[in-house]
Amino acid sequence: MLGPVERQRRRTAARRIPFDAQTFLDSPGLSKIIATYARNETVFTQGDACDHVMYIQSGGIKRSVLSKDGREAVVAMLGAGDFFGEEGLGGQTVRIGSATAITPSLILIIDRVEMVRLLHDQPSMSDRFITHMLARSIRTEEDLIDQLFNSSEKRLARTLLLLARYGEQDAPTTVVPKISQETLAKMIGTTRSRVNFFLNKFKRLGFIEYAGGLPVKINRSLLSVVLHD
Repeated sequence: MLGPVERQRRRTAARRIPFDAQTFLDSPGLSKIIATYARNETVFTQGDACDHVMYIQSGGIKRSVLSKDGREAVVAMLGAGDFFGEEGLGGQTVRIGSATAITPSLILIIDRVEMVRLLHDQPSMSDRFITHMLARSIRTEEDLIDQLFNSSEKRLARTLLLLARYGEQDAPTTVVPKISQETLAKMIGTTRSRVNFFLNKFKRLGFIEYAGGLPVKINRSLLSVVLHD
């Protein structure tokens, strides 16, 4: 039986190792489901039971909420390395929104009870999850500030940069998922015609590459729109 000093040493050593989803998948004795979703396929729907937590191995997920009168609001776009559907860990019994794949996606599905056990027993998993939740909280606060104080043009520019995962890669241009102008409009709270106007403007200024009515590459120069007062 390990003493308290040895347990602490092992926990400290484990925290130095980033969470490796593939290692987790290969671990024996774990209840695990790996699911694949095609583009536009539903992962879960608003009102479903909160029985599982999901981890995106590859691909991308759109989180949305539907109002009683049928209006849809897109509240988050997630990519590889993100968790989602974790509200059940806080006592939520049903999904308050829906999740849809925006590209072909590989999703690790973890039972809620299993997730609680993992967070208790696996320090590296716990650290990775806490980091994710803190980042999500900061992002939510930034989104609220963006909606309250910025123009629709700035909100669109920021959204495109986030979809391109700006700040996470060194390449000067980044390919973004195929997202319709209607979805972009729902994300920033404006009309599709305004999104179309700004996308054409960004293309003309060389901030984005644009094909078939959709942004396909984002240049870092688009950041100037966000920073401009």
